Parts: sequence; structure tokens; C-alpha cells
Amino acid sequence: MSQQRGQQGRGRGGDRAGRGRGGGPPSSAGPGGVARGGGPPAARGGGPPPPRGRGGDFRGGPPRGGFRGGAPGGPVIFAENVPANVPARLSDASHAQLIQSFSTLKANPDRPLRPGYGTLGRAITLRANFFALRVPKGPIYDYSVEITPKTDINRLKARIFFLLEDSAACRPLRGHIAHDRSQRLVSAKKLPQPLDITVPFYEDGEAGPRAGATVYTVSIKFDKELDTASLTNYLNGDINSRDYNTLPMISALNLVLQQHPTRTGVRVGKNRYFFPTSSEPHRLSPGIIAFQGFYTSVRPTYKQLMVNVNNCMTAFIEPGSLSNALLAFNRNSRGAMPTLPKAFAKSVKVTTKHLGFKMRKPIKSIATTSARNTFFDCAEFGGKISVENYFLKKYKIKLAHPADLPVVDIGGAKRTNYVPAELCEIEAGQAYRGKLSDVETAQMIRIACNPPRVNAVAITTAGFPALGLGPVRPPVDGFGLGVETEMAVVPARELPPPALTYSRGTANARNGSWNIMDVKFQRGAAVSSWWVLVVRDGVEILQGKNDPALMVLVTKFREKLQRSGMQISSDLPRLVVTPPLQNLQDASREAALREIRVSVTGALQAANGRKPSFVLVLLSHRDNYIYPGIKRMGDVDLGIHTIHMQLNKALGDERKQDQYLSNIALKVNTKLGGLNHLLEPNAMRWLTKQSTMMVGIDVTHPSPGSREGSPSIAAVVASVDPNFVQFPASMRIQRPDPNRESKEMLSELRDMLVERLLVFEKKNRTLPQRIVVFRDGVSEGQFDTVIHEEKSQMLEAFQKLSTAARGKPYRPLFAIVICGKRHHARFYPTTSALADRNGNTQPGTVVDKGVTAVFDFDFYLQAHAGLQGTVKPTHYTVVYDELKLTADELQKGSNDFSYLYARATKAVSLIPAAYASPLYADLACERGRYYLNEFMADDRTTSSGRGNFDREAERARVFDDARTAWGGGIHPDIRDSMFYI
Repeated sequence: MSQQRGQQGRGRGGDRAGRGRGGGPPSSAGPGGVARGGGPPAARGGGPPPPRGRGGDFRGGPPRGGFRGGAPGGPVIFAENVPANVPARLSDASHAQLIQSFSTLKANPDRPLRPGYGTLGRAITLRANFFALRVPKGPIYDYSVEITPKTDINRLKARIFFLLEDSAACRPLRGHIAHDRSQRLVSAKKLPQPLDITVPFYEDGEAGPRAGATVYTVSIKFDKELDTASLTNYLNGDINSRDYNTLPMISALNLVLQQHPTRTGVRVGKNRYFFPTSSEPHRLSPGIIAFQGFYTSVRPTYKQLMVNVNNCMTAFIEPGSLSNALLAFNRNSRGAMPTLPKAFAKSVKVTTKHLGFKMRKPIKSIATTSARNTFFDCAEFGGKISVENYFLKKYKIKLAHPADLPVVDIGGAKRTNYVPAELCEIEAGQAYRGKLSDVETAQMIRIACNPPRVNAVAITTAGFPALGLGPVRPPVDGFGLGVETEMAVVPARELPPPALTYSRGTANARNGSWNIMDVKFQRGAAVSSWWVLVVRDGVEILQGKNDPALMVLVTKFREKLQRSGMQISSDLPRLVVTPPLQNLQDASREAALREIRVSVTGALQAANGRKPSFVLVLLSHRDNYIYPGIKRMGDVDLGIHTIHMQLNKALGDERKQDQYLSNIALKVNTKLGGLNHLLEPNAMRWLTKQSTMMVGIDVTHPSPGSREGSPSIAAVVASVDPNFVQFPASMRIQRPDPNRESKEMLSELRDMLVERLLVFEKKNRTLPQRIVVFRDGVSEGQFDTVIHEEKSQMLEAFQKLSTAARGKPYRPLFAIVICGKRHHARFYPTTSALADRNGNTQPGTVVDKGVTAVFDFDFYLQAHAGLQGTVKPTHYTVVYDELKLTADELQKGSNDFSYLYARATKAVSLIPAAYASPLYADLACERGRYYLNEFMADDRTTSSGRGNFDREAERARVFDDARTAWGGGIHPDIRDSMFYI
């Protein structure tokens, strides 16, 4: 599934994984070896196929009907009746020897060595969607590729490489070469030098090169020899190989394994492959469909090279006539010339055949005129001519829609080339690059959200053959690679949940959640006054300010706050009702937001400027402008906390209503500085040895459909209390990187961290002695960048606080832990007794052996319950450590801390300070998006035409406008609170 943050949600678990083949215990295989299963073989795919009727037939994609849950006798798990034996390479003695060898090296806080393996919790055995990969015996030869004449157009490069492979000079090499279709080629055999191959160019569909066709010269130049023995030493944990750079070899092996799916499928992103011509499409909306595909990537692990294979899903443009697409999108255009939504048009490439062969071109723009009304100068036909007449005279094509469909510009950057829309075809296999709507996202989740066993069988029955891994297809065999078809078996542990304390009573978590029906908040906040804002927008659920249902709701909510332990008066709140907001034609709802502002500021004037503790906002529905607009008004302009309720949920049946009001109460208490619940003291000991501040860092980027030049938003949250419950935030906007659409590193981390430290000092009368930083949102390739760029800013922040007034230099000890959710590791129970009802692993599952790094201090932790679909663990990696954290401390501490999330009575998948979706650092980032909603909101109605402006100048202008709109950021009156919760 396309991993866009705005499309994720709590408990979704819509990630797919797994593959297995029956068999007995694997033999011990050293580094580069492939463990072969012994014992009786089982059915390929790890057991019988998914039951018909519950999930439908399985044909290479998610089953129709959305297979859910397990069989009546218990959960259906993958390969349940197949023995799962941990290989000898993962024995405790072997790992102990590895850790002992690390002790001979000098400790370095940068990229620290693993201090040991975790021991706490119940020992269990799991399967993981990793498959043993045999390291080739001989070297791999690495070459750089240059194309003359030079081109930077990826489509042309891909075609040139296709023609290169098909050339007589290259055809004998195909079985033992792989390339990236751009500038790198690897070979299992040494190629002759110099090697220059001429490639006459012709388009797909042409029989061969035309007279005068461009002839490209592809020069393949030897770069270096990649030694596989060095990789084997690294995998074995040889301490002398710790600094060996695995990237060149791993990326070369990825090229080899991905060559077959690149030739036969469609690559989306770096490692995901889809096969639209042989897969079942799933409709998301008119013109947009979804396909299941497969992810594959080579991973180095202790004593074994692995390939990680997973399910994935993303949206594609529906193939077919461009004319039909235009008409489908414009059924209600009322006479206007049909066009396409901006994000849709930006994704589309079309093919034409009027030249006698198939030509594939991206749409530059869709004109506002038809073929009959679009003219250009043409010397061949005596001057000015319409597009309609040109195609009739030149190609003898009489158009069926000369006046009611637009022409399409498929020319290059410097020239226009108009073609009638009816002569264009949308070809299969084009990924949709826009942001999915809420409806499309919900449909995608419904399709993709399958139980673990279904996803494992998908990889077995469709993934391995499609990827060319089983049986292996060229050039995999040409490099001497072999892929085991049995899923890896790894040791794991289940950590127990912590005890949770409230002011009155305790709560025991079961399956990662608990209820608070009979408990009081640990510390209830005080409410001096509160207001209720009724937004009359569209459907009127309440019949005016005197509606009895409104009074009942307000009374029940006040009573809920009182029973939860908050200090609130029994007086009725001030009621503010907007006039009917009928101006629905205003696309960005600016007029409606002005009406709401007038209502609220009028109430402020009537209250002599005395602000309420919070405003309860009642909405009949949530749109893309009113909700963000009210959040900006409260957070930035007025400095008033706002809490939203959707009336269709708030006025539901009594049982659901009580739970809904309880969840809202959690937010109110947290915003106002209260403590909802705490962990038992023993669970906090790893943090409370000394005065400690916990920090979460994240960056959110403009989504597809945002205006080019829109900023990224960075957030730093940090604890201010000894219970690690209150996390106020600092926020900044960042200019997009000139070489990328978005920048991941924080450019103003120093100043934001100084702000957080000063607030800590104000609350505690001292600065923290230790800091634990949880960093979200960076890939493994950016770990060193975090150390070099962000660590240095942290040190600068400490230096800035080393003032004469404080008496001595301020230099706390600190650690940086990366929290990764953008990975494809999935784990599967090996017995039903240890699985949840959906066949997932249980909350508290931790894996630090078998599929983790050889030297790095990392582990996978699943702290939360998988409510639906296949649960995804969080990957923790310590990249800097002065605190000398132990494996048990960090693993148990991270699991326990996942129960402290203030907005829900359940454990969450990642430590709250940095949780990617939807917790603190990210929540703050997402709140910041609301303040710039006019820049970030997806424009699904604008045509793809850009106009003739300077793109870079436009980006700069948009960023400057966004900076002006951002202003001073959060209002001072609420800046030190968890306003974003």
C-alpha cells in the first residue's frame, strides 16, 4: 500500500507480509549458505489455501470480501502444522561469543555496538518474512554506464537500456548482468574493455530504426571489483570487518534480484514491483485502481544474508481511452471543456499511434480549447490551421469529437505538440502520484487489510514466481545466487504489560488495552470556564440552540469530566452558535471561516476578553477546511484550546457515546496539563535514575497535491515532568531542499531544543542531566546524517545554555534512538496458542536476533495489538549513546512507555514521544499542516496546465507566502501545553 502519512491510521495494520514452505528443521548453514528444510515436505504456501467462502478465491491479490479473523476453533496462522526450528547459527552460545568479541573494542557513542541481547519476557519462536540468500562465490564486477548523446529523461534511458539488452553485442551477456537503467551495471563475469555498444533508437511499436534515427553509444566502463569474502566476514561478526561498507555489495545484489521484476513488471519507488497485466485490479474511484505487488530487498544479518519479501499495494491510473477518462471526470461540467484533476493529470502518460507506431509521452497540459478551435502555424499546409484540419489532411483522421473534447499538449519543455484527446490512450501500469481522497484511502485500506496468513500465502503463491525468486530466473542464477523458499525462523520474546495507576484504582492491560469506566485521572486538570461552539454547516443535526439533545450532550460531557476527576463547575457553559454557513460554493470555505471567527470573537468581547479553558466545537461533519481553520484560529490567532466532536458520534447509542466522551475527556485533561494515568514506579526506573528529559523529533512534508514550494514542518516535543506525561512542542517550517521536494533533517533543531530545555528548567528549576531522543521518520541510509547534522545541533543547544548565570557548562549525557515504521519486516506466530484472534503476534513481542543487524544496537518491538490486518512492529536503532543503555532497559522501557499515550486507553505501536502516526511529534507536525491548509490542501479540481512561469521562482514565492501565513506560530498563551493532542 502506498505509504503516505495522511493515509495511515491507528490500529490499521494494513501491511502485508510473509512466505513459507513446509519442512522440518533446517540444517545449520553458515554465512552465505542456504538452509534447506529437512523432514516431510508440506503444501507449498505453508498449509492449505485460504478457505473459500470466507475470503473468496485467491488469485495473486487480496481476496474478495476481505478475509477476516480465523476459523471457529481459533486463529488461522501461517504454516501452523510445519515444524519451526531455530537454526544453529542463532544459538545463545553463538550470540554470547559475538557480544564477547565486541568487548575488546573501545566504546564509541557514535553507532554503538550492540551491548547484548534482551533476556526479559517469555521466550517464543516466530517466523519472519526473510529468506536465506546464498552469497555468490566469486567477485561481482561493478561498471559505470555513460550514454552519448546524453539524456536525463528517465523514459528514454529505460528504452535505451531495453534496446541495449536486445542488441546483438549485449544479448550473450544478459544472463549474467544487471543494471539500474540509468548509470550502473554489475556483472558476474569480467566484461571486455573498452566496451562501447551502439544502439539505434526506435520507439516501442516500431519495427526498427527509421532513417535518420538517433544512434546512442552506451559506454560500459569498469569501476571496481566487489569482493564477496569481505561480505562473508562482515556477516560472521568479524570485529575487524565492522567498518566494511556493505552498501556497494548489497545494492549490487539488489540490482540482480530486481532485474527480472523490472523487466516484467512496474517498479514503484525503489523496491516495490507490480504486475498490472497479470493481477486483479481493485477500483478505488473513477479512473483510479489498486494493485497488489511485492517488495524485495537484500538484508545483511548475523551469519546469513537474507532477502526480505513483503506484500504491498498502491494506486494506479486505470488504462483505457483518455476521452472516456475526461468524460467520466466531467459528467457535471455543465458545458465547460472537460479536463482532469491536477493530481490525476500529473500522473498520466499517454500513447498515440497516428505516426504509425506507438509513442509514449507524458501530458504536459490539457488545453481549454478543442481541436476545432486550436490553431497553429504550419508551413506544410500554407499557414494557420486548426488541429482538426491538420490531422485530417496529414493523417487522414476524421475526429469523432472535434468540438467537445480538448487537445492535449504532449510536447517537450520548449515546444508545444497538440494532439486530440480522442487519439490518446492511457497505457496500463502507471502509478497514481496524487494524494488519495478520504474515500479512496478507506477503500484502499479495506482491500489491503488482510490477516497475516492471507498475506503470507500471497507471497508464496504469487510473489516468489513474479519476482523471479522461486524458481530463480535470470540473471539470479547467472550470479550463482540461490534463494531459500522457507521463511526464516527466529527466537523472540513476549514482554508483559506494565501496571497502570489512576487516582482511584488501577487498570490491567489485556491484549494491549484497558478501560477507564471506574477510575479517575491520576491528576485532573482545573477548568475555570468552558464554551460550546455549534457550527451550523450543511446538515442540521441539532435543531437550534434550544435543542434538548444539545443540553443532554453538554450535561453528559460535563458529568464525564467530573467523574474522571477534573475540577469543573456545574454551571452550564457559554453557548456560541454560528449562523448557517451556506456559502458552500466557496472552495476554500474562507467566508464560512470568517463567520465562525466573528461568532467566537463576539463571544470574547461579551466575556470582556476572558478566555475559556477550552472550547468544545460541535461539527455536523468534518471537511478539509472548517476543521483545520478552527484549529488555526484557536492555536495561532486566539490562543484558546479547541476540542472537536462530531455530532453523529457524540449523539450515538449510549454505550458508544460513553466511550466517545471518555476519549474526548482524555484530550481535555491532557491539553489543560492534567495526568491521565501513570506507569508503576518500577517501569520508570530506567529513566528516573537521574533527572531525564525525553525528546521526540519528526518532520512532515507536503503531500502530493500541495502547492510546489510548500514547506516541510518540523516538530520537537519534550517532557517537562518527572512522570513523562506532558510533552509541549516547538515547531518550525523548513524550506524544501533544492535537490529534493522535501528535506528530512531539521534545520532549526538547535533553537527548538533550546526552547524545550528552557521550559523544562522553568517547570523543574533545573536542566535535565540526561536526554533520550527518539527520532522518527529517517531511513537507514540517513542514520549517519542524523549523527553528523542533528547531533551537532544538540551539542550547540547545550553550549548555548552554558551561561555564566548557571555557573558551569551545561553538557548532559544523551542518546539518540531512531524509530522506524517504514520497513517491511513482519513476524508470524508458529502456534495458535500464542497468536491473537487475527493470527497476529501478541502485544509485547520483541525480536533482536535472526533478522536484525550484525553490529548495530537494534530490535523490533510490537507493543500494540493488531486490531485488523497484519500488525507492523517498530524498528528501534540506537545511533548514538552516552547513557550506556542495555538491551533490556530499552526494550522493556519502550514497551512500557507505549502504554503512556494520553489520547487512548491502549498501547501504541511506538513510544509516544516520537510515534509516527498519530502520536506526539507527528501530531504536532500534522497540526502545523492545518495552519498552512491553503498550501497543503490537495487541489483535485485544477487542470494540469502550469503556465509559462519560472518554476523555481514560483516555489520561492509559495514558500515566502507560507512563511508569512505561519507568522509567529503557536500563540504564547498555549505554547507550553500539549495544544496538539
